[in-house]
Amino acid sequence: MYRIAVDVGGTFTDVVAVDEKGRVTFTKAASTPKDQSVGVMDGLAALAEELGLGLADLLGKTERVVHGMTVATNALLERKGAKVGLLTTEGHRDVLEMREGLKPERYNMRLPREEPLVPRHLRFPVRERMRADGKVETKLDKDSLEKAIRGLKRAKVGSVAVCYLHSYRDDKHERATRKTLEKHLPGVYVSLSSEVLPKIKEYERISTTVVNAYVGPLIARYLKGLGGRLAKAGYKGPVLIMQSHGGVAPIEETIRVAAGTVLSGPAGGLAGARRVAEMLKAPNLVPFDMGGTSSDISLIVDGKALLAVDKAIAQEKIALPSLDITTLGAGGGSIARVDGGGLLKVGPQSAGADPGPACYGQGGTQATVTDASVVLGYLDPDAFLGGKATLNRKAAEAACARLGDKLGIDTVHAAEGVHRVVNTQMAEGIRLATVRRGVDPRRFTLLGFGGAAGLQVTELARLINIKRVIVPRVASVLSAWGMLATELRFEAIRSHIDEMATLDVPALRALYRDLESQGRKRMGGWTDGPIESKLSAEMRYGEQVYEIDVPLDGIDMAAPDLPKRLKRAFEARHEELYTYYLDDQDPVLINARVTTIGTLPAPPDEPKASKGKPAASTGKRKVYLGKWMEAKAYPFGALASGQVIKGPAVIESETTTVLLRPGDTATTTPQRWLDIAIAD
Repeated sequence: MYRIAVDVGGTFTDVVAVDEKGRVTFTKAASTPKDQSVGVMDGLAALAEELGLGLADLLGKTERVVHGMTVATNALLERKGAKVGLLTTEGHRDVLEMREGLKPERYNMRLPREEPLVPRHLRFPVRERMRADGKVETKLDKDSLEKAIRGLKRAKVGSVAVCYLHSYRDDKHERATRKTLEKHLPGVYVSLSSEVLPKIKEYERISTTVVNAYVGPLIARYLKGLGGRLAKAGYKGPVLIMQSHGGVAPIEETIRVAAGTVLSGPAGGLAGARRVAEMLKAPNLVPFDMGGTSSDISLIVDGKALLAVDKAIAQEKIALPSLDITTLGAGGGSIARVDGGGLLKVGPQSAGADPGPACYGQGGTQATVTDASVVLGYLDPDAFLGGKATLNRKAAEAACARLGDKLGIDTVHAAEGVHRVVNTQMAEGIRLATVRRGVDPRRFTLLGFGGAAGLQVTELARLINIKRVIVPRVASVLSAWGMLATELRFEAIRSHIDEMATLDVPALRALYRDLESQGRKRMGGWTDGPIESKLSAEMRYGEQVYEIDVPLDGIDMAAPDLPKRLKRAFEARHEELYTYYLDDQDPVLINARVTTIGTLPAPPDEPKASKGKPAASTGKRKVYLGKWMEAKAYPFGALASGQVIKGPAVIESETTTVLLRPGDTATTTPQRWLDIAIAD
């Protein structure tokens, strides 16, 4: 039996299969932005061919499919989501537009205002009011609601977000509104804030609910279509969708909280990084994922990934728990250009999968990072995708020559400039992602993965003084590979504002029991395996604006001195994050959170290879590293365990290429991965 994971990227769709012995088989297919499910099925067909099976045979022998996607991300970035109408409490129609009173770049006086996902004429006030203590101030007015719904119907909206004031305390008005919507607007996607994010902070709640309504119909249409294609092709097992928080959920739950998939693909990369940290006993990693369109940077500290609850995608706040990932608009397909001041810029615009870089020969004419790699000799045009495709060297040279003409330099130096600029951008991104958390990147190992990372990762490490780099054999598909090591996960949160000195302990205990029961009940419909609950609290000092997430592992909720234990847990977490805490101040508990985890059987590790005869070089070629020099080429897949390779060298596989610079030394691990020591 097989377990299959599929990760849709901007340029390629990665497909990985692991069998019952841990053997890994993977392949790639071109992504199909207009309908990602076409690329998914193409990738599955290519995987079946790689395994010597028919597609129906492969799917018939598959027990689980895990899928990471970019449908929600693309909809937000490209502003191509559903037409959304918003129902909100009378007098609070403009919360979505006022945001938090801040601009993304507060000192930029010329920054254009980002238009809200829901324009004002589609935001309808409803007469109702719930107080902060959960008591009804104004009953839900039926006439007001039906008038608003008539406005929604006239506007022909495809989705409705409902966000009433203080509905996190009592959601009966939102539930009643949904019943009325279902009666008058059957088939329209409805997103309730009390289901998506039942917590305080009006803007965060309304923004997250609107994003959910904006991407929900697209997610529903895509996943239902993909499920139908898979069923028609012979698959009868479950399809689990990668979530931004690092777990997976069934299709039905994913459609309900669609905003939870905005970091679906990158989250798979962090899942893979956690597994790498465990396998290689390297608990502190900087995972660096460089694909065709963008690069993702994150952290693994003591074997654990970091969570955030205030992520913004395309300037839209999404306050759902998500892995803390920094995304840069720099990938293999990033376009190089000269700005009005004569400076060389790379990205964030990308050639994508269509037309792709100039060297793809599909009509692209602008120089990209991949074109520069061809000009500099890093990529072999005749061995792209293992020889299944060829790159057009002349087209790459022509694109870089045009760029060089604008800069007043020759073709090679223009290509070198592209690499220098993109490496500098990404190195700065790594510094920001680490130093802002008080982490010294020099104490970490850089994990390079994604199809384009291998050519950049050794130079990046040198720029930020990291001495060790890991590149797995599955580097180009690590996000998909990592998805097979995830677990089912459900997040339940509810606001409960109370100071430690006056904490209503019985009410807090009852709340946690209720959240845990809610999670276990929902998880029971997904799995019959073991279920675990993890408790945490979002807390802050009274004068602070933002809460921090405080794990409550090891805290006995029945302890008579529970407030003191919560205070100590908060202080320890605050000191860990900010190097201090205030002993004379009591923290305030804002939100209670329970994470329910359903353990899925992890695939076995790939069999370790015994030391064998080192693979011979397949030849030499010239590469430009400040000057032209000869570099030996090696086949990645044929390397023996324990083999040592010294730079300059190029290590190639069908789906990625790794560049060792002079002085770098790569030693293959028992998994036949590259463990690279970076020269000073």
